[in-house]
Amino acid sequence: MLDKILQDLGLSEKEAKVYLACLELGESAPAEIAKHAGINRATCYVIAEKLARDGLMSQREKGKKTYFIAENPEQLLRLLRKQESEIKQKEQEFQKYLPELKNLFDTAGERPKVRFFEGKEGIKAIREDFLKSKDKKIEEVYSDDNVDSLFLEEELTEVREMRKRKQVKLRGIYVRKEGKLKEVPLRDLSELRFIPYHKFPIDSDILFYEDKVAMFSFKGKLVGAIIENKAISDTLRSIFNLAWESAEKYDKSAD
Repeated sequence: MLDKILQDLGLSEKEAKVYLACLELGESAPAEIAKHAGINRATCYVIAEKLARDGLMSQREKGKKTYFIAENPEQLLRLLRKQESEIKQKEQEFQKYLPELKNLFDTAGERPKVRFFEGKEGIKAIREDFLKSKDKKIEEVYSDDNVDSLFLEEELTEVREMRKRKQVKLRGIYVRKEGKLKEVPLRDLSELRFIPYHKFPIDSDILFYEDKVAMFSFKGKLVGAIIENKAISDTLRSIFNLAWESAEKYDKSAD
């Protein structure tokens, strides 16, 4: 207990043991202190000399032998005050460079927030996140086959009903191995364009909403992530818009 308190004050584990041993024994030779502290004699001597330099112990010679005695524990307060003074000096020194460091931080730009998800429940969490958003329009690139295989019809219906209640509009680019969908769910809220799977083998889902980009993979282990960053979101949305224009010819040729 006491050795832990001394360590909290800045002493090492062995320094604390040597000081406490000397405090209990009174004036003692290094061999006796080492035995009481449970450490090597040579190590004990080196530590005792350091503690003496720090003002926590004193030493004196008796004949050819050196003896150490612990100083009053109030000396530990002096040690604390010294540490406090050193910390204040370091703080003052640091304050000189803080503006420069803050400038580096500010010029680095906005830091993206990234959250990771796993499993079907993780994918559901991503979908719930975009359904909770205030954005009334979303963009999506997805595999219709994979969505149908992963989610039950009642789960898909629940998402559509929520979109309908909130009037969330969707622009989507999708792949489907059997070709273009004959019926588009929520037609009045959805504008979809089909692209052929054999030419564009997409097995992931990418969602754009607010300043976020959500992605999850359907192949192998189900994993996903949400990146929240305006610059990244705007850039990927621009790529989506480019793909949206290119998808028009595939969608029309599939009719």
